[in-house]
Amino acid sequence: MRTRPVHMARWSARHPWRAIVGWFVFVLLCLGAGIAAGNNPATTKDFWVGEAGHAESMATDGGLQRRPTEHILIRARSGPLDTERATAAARDLTVRMDALPEVADVAPPVRSKDGTALRVTVVMKGAELDGRKNVVPLLDRTAQVADAHPDLIVEETGSPAISKGVNDQRGEDLALSERLSLPVTLVILLIVFGSVVMAGVPLLLALSSIAATMGLAMLASHLMPDPGVGTNMILLMGLAVGVDYTLFYLKREREERSRAAGRLSPEALVELAAATAGRAVVVSGLAVIVCTATLYLATDVIFSSLATGTILVVAVAVLSSLTVLPALLVKLGHRAERRAAKKAARRAKRGAPVVTKTAKPENGRIFGALMRPARRHPAITLCASVLVMLAVAAPALGLKLVDPGRDTFSRDIPAMQVYDRLTTAFPELLVKHEVVTRSTPDRAPEVRKALTELGRTAQADPLFARTGEPVVRTSADGRTSVLELAVPHPAPSDEAIASLGHLRDRYIPSTVGELAEADTAVSGDVARGQDYVHHERSKLPLVIGFLLLLTFATTAVVFRSVIVGLLGVVLNLLSAAAALGALVLVFQGTWAEGLLDFDSLGAIASRVPLFLFVLLFGLSMDYQVFVVSRIKEAMDHGMTAREAVLDGIGRSAKVVTSAALVMVTIFAAFVFLHLTEMKQMGFCLAVAVLLDAVVIRMMILPSALLLLGERAWRPLRPSRRKPACVPPVSADRPVAPHVG
Repeated sequence: MRTRPVHMARWSARHPWRAIVGWFVFVLLCLGAGIAAGNNPATTKDFWVGEAGHAESMATDGGLQRRPTEHILIRARSGPLDTERATAAARDLTVRMDALPEVADVAPPVRSKDGTALRVTVVMKGAELDGRKNVVPLLDRTAQVADAHPDLIVEETGSPAISKGVNDQRGEDLALSERLSLPVTLVILLIVFGSVVMAGVPLLLALSSIAATMGLAMLASHLMPDPGVGTNMILLMGLAVGVDYTLFYLKREREERSRAAGRLSPEALVELAAATAGRAVVVSGLAVIVCTATLYLATDVIFSSLATGTILVVAVAVLSSLTVLPALLVKLGHRAERRAAKKAARRAKRGAPVVTKTAKPENGRIFGALMRPARRHPAITLCASVLVMLAVAAPALGLKLVDPGRDTFSRDIPAMQVYDRLTTAFPELLVKHEVVTRSTPDRAPEVRKALTELGRTAQADPLFARTGEPVVRTSADGRTSVLELAVPHPAPSDEAIASLGHLRDRYIPSTVGELAEADTAVSGDVARGQDYVHHERSKLPLVIGFLLLLTFATTAVVFRSVIVGLLGVVLNLLSAAAALGALVLVFQGTWAEGLLDFDSLGAIASRVPLFLFVLLFGLSMDYQVFVVSRIKEAMDHGMTAREAVLDGIGRSAKVVTSAALVMVTIFAAFVFLHLTEMKQMGFCLAVAVLLDAVVIRMMILPSALLLLGERAWRPLRPSRRKPACVPPVSADRPVAPHVG
């Protein structure tokens, strides 16, 4: 582990073209293998959770599972609806839809209670999640009917059309985020390096790492199905950590170049950088991977996909920084030497004096000002900074979770606009509870009778819609029966949630629940959301517990200090809590809706806190490793604890802040997306990285380490190594100083 980064860098430096060509062959092979294997998308059963999942499992076994369904709404362009013309359009639509192989059934038209609209329901073939892939022909038929009846408004909506609209919008959003983040990232890198070529290297490696990971993710989907969110995370994290790792390595190589003042070859400089920054990149990548792997404990297909995408892209980014990056740096180093030699020759020919460039100071005035409070008044700085972070974290105590369903999607999606008009005319379509009962075939009449009684009882409750005599569907084998109950309230509303509680806690126990040896469960949009939130909450302590344990163990072992390990856990907790508090403050209320262009859910999307908590721990470990590595390196070279803290943080301040700005830019671009859940993730990540890089790493961490002094570095076991020293380095075969 200690020498492997150096060995890999040495080989790449001596065989640069092999390393460069090998890397791009690796990228192409990953992509090719992924495309050849194809993607394995998640199916409906992969999302089953809790009682709702059990109900859907029983319904599926009986062939009564939910089918992809579309609704076509027919309205007048102006004035009252002409019944004859609307009926003619409905007949035309029915004929066209019946001719499609994707359609299983077209129901007779239904008139709204106020007489302003006619609805035709189309049930599609296949599984529920297949609807979005097969809905395009239906949308085309609806458009044809609309053209054939210009005096009417004929429009389509439904879960398949909405899902397709959400996917299309997500693709447009990702393209927008790339257009926003890539130029800003390039500008930041130009400011850091002052060179277009050097600024392009991190972006090149990040984008190639993303491409390779896309292929690997397709292969991984055959082990863990892809629910369609992994690509977002690969793009997000790939650009962030890919640029970060390359940036840290490049800055260290430049530092060694400046220190050598032309006395070392590019190969020697790369090897020296590998001995320090290379090992830090490996440790940082492993820390992020270990933290992210705790998401598998949530036993959720979405979290597993996010974890897989993150782990793969981080591993590939680390690999690129250890293989192709040293080779690129060697080639660029030789290029710089040739250019310098030509300039020197031209100067000598003109008789101009040789100009020796003075190395620029490691950090400027801004970073010096940020570090000054911790250096001069560590106790006061520590207390004040912690109090500020706790104040920002305080709103997290009022956190509310909600499963963001269909009603929370952007109204910029045409199918959502039609959905609003549909549910206004037919409010009974807003929510449906599905009561599923499984028993023996001989008890089917008894089960149907009990479910019918349940339906009548529920319809007497004002929370439920009155839709006439309850209809019970029974499977062909008589084992499974399903009752649907309509609720005229949106799924996230208190009324819809209360109706689920009435159904599960009151009406089922007093009706079908009294049947012996009958298994009854409730599913539907509300049940899915509520059971999912409950599942998330039940897994949260387990995930956080393992996350804290693994974070502490990784840090303590790497830096041989229990106190540094504990300090890392505390600082990561503080950073994550502050980011979550800022998220609740902004998104749980309504005051920032106009500022960030979103409609408040009155809560935070249920997946966001758990995912962000894990990811923020990983990113915080990223900076913790780089900063503390510089401090430990200084101590290994004989500095006192105080000198090492000031030197290590001083040397890493600029590069850490630059890396943080790149990450903030990438994450902040997600605030401009349409999906509220993605806005929340992007905002929270951007705030967390900014707070972590500036407040945690430049104020709280140095203050705490300065106050602890030598006590912070008490090892778990006595080191058997001799005190580190800087050995002589030759231009052709350097021996890198050891980094603890």
